[in-house]
Amino acid sequence: MNTEITSAAKPEYPVIDRNPPFTKTVSNFNTLDYLRLSTITGVSVVVGYLSGIKPGIRGPSMVTGGLIGVMGGFMYAYQNSCGRLMGFFPNEGEVAKYKKK
Repeated sequence: MNTEITSAAKPEYPVIDRNPPFTKTVSNFNTLDYLRLSTITGVSVVVGYLSGIKPGIRGPSMVTGGLIGVMGGFMYAYQNSCGRLMGFFPNEGEVAKYKKK
């Protein structure tokens, strides 16, 4: 099974890991990633609540919106973290962190 990631674009920043595993990517989340995740979740809960007012299903609509927000926020944070490890996004902090090890 070929697990190498090929891409038309070449990394602009130093590559730390060409194919980072799930655990390394999640442990690489920084404060901004968690802030984005929580902001997307919070906005989704409010949108779910407001969209459920008219039909009278505020609770289930709010929970559904929150779940969608958690999943979307996690995927966005994961994408950013993985992009920094693969060298597609600015990664000065990661380079310093992993250079020490």
